[in-house]
Amino acid sequence: MKELIKRVAKFRDERDWREFHTPKNLAISLVIEASELLEIFQWTFDEELDDIVKLKRDKIEEEIADVLVYLLLLADVLKIDLEQAFFKKMEKNEQRYPVEKARGKANKYTEL
Repeated sequence: MKELIKRVAKFRDERDWREFHTPKNLAISLVIEASELLEIFQWTFDEELDDIVKLKRDKIEEEIADVLVYLLLLADVLKIDLEQAFFKKMEKNEQRYPVEKARGKANKYTEL
């Protein structure tokens, strides 16, 4: 994860873009890129998903990478250790969604 952050920060810094990368701007960009990913699946039926993924795989990969880029930049600017945040959140999710209550269910933890 640290290598990914170093790579994207180097890209940013070589272009002197740090001043534009405020937490607000990066969060907005992250949502825009996630929306572009979502747009690929807009107006599709579940039974079409496999075909859509095959047909648009390159575009899907590109949008997922864009989401990751902005997430990495946001974590860098906010000095958040993504690995630590991930594991902390997974521990919390494991407590909220115990296997014996959540298995096979799509309910929110408050409704289990």
